[in-house]
Amino acid sequence: TIKNYLQEQYPLLDEIAIIDGDSKDRTVEIAKEQGVAVFSEKEVLADTGVQLGKGEALWKSIAALKGDIIAWIDTDIRNIDPHFVYGIIGPLLKYPKLQFSKAYYRRPIKVGETLKKTGGGRVTELVVRPIFNLFYPELAAFAQPLSGEYAGRRSLLETIPFYTGYAVETGLVVEIWRRLGLEAMAQVDLDERIHENQSTLALGKMSFEIIQAIFELLQEDGKLTLGTDINQIFQLVGCDNGKCEIEAKKVEVVKRIPMIEIEEYQKIKRKTNH
Repeated sequence: TIKNYLQEQYPLLDEIAIIDGDSKDRTVEIAKEQGVAVFSEKEVLADTGVQLGKGEALWKSIAALKGDIIAWIDTDIRNIDPHFVYGIIGPLLKYPKLQFSKAYYRRPIKVGETLKKTGGGRVTELVVRPIFNLFYPELAAFAQPLSGEYAGRRSLLETIPFYTGYAVETGLVVEIWRRLGLEAMAQVDLDERIHENQSTLALGKMSFEIIQAIFELLQEDGKLTLGTDINQIFQLVGCDNGKCEIEAKKVEVVKRIPMIEIEEYQKIKRKTNH
């Protein structure tokens, strides 16, 4: 396991933890069996409440963890291996000027019972990369801007606002580039990542959320002016056996303020001497 390899055999990691958002599977049970710390989203910075989404867990992990370098790894990777961890941490340890390191890899996609070598990363190639090429061409150089494996220095991450949902990766890349430029950012080839691919319908909702966030970022940068508020109702058309139905759901983009601005976090920093 990663714990055995990177904490016991080679003591690279000070902490391994899971930020749990009331999961209903055996995630917490398995983590505790392996001696991995588990933090509840509800209990970390309890006064700030809880927002839905992956980005919320990442934001709260800054307060829960103690390290000067924080690495995040998605939990649905089928071919998980220690190199997913040391691959993204390594550049930050070797090159002091680097502040943020992001993984890229070949992304297979499962079609029926066949696993094709390429074809994953559909939201990246159909949504994010075209928009980056239009408005943030420097960031189009990232092979996998939406990859879920990345690491950064606490001194930077605590000063960055976090989108709470699927837009968290897009927001981080843009925010860090704004402040520090590409020279402070690295991308690392981790070869291949296999995970459970989402349906096209689910990716549509994800894209809707990411596009909202990008529009918000573009307005902040003065690159786009909208004459009206953005619609937040996502209408999904599903058809089965010749019958089609429209499902409408509100998809709201929420952004957490930089962690350093949270009073409770400031108290934690003083206690731990960060």
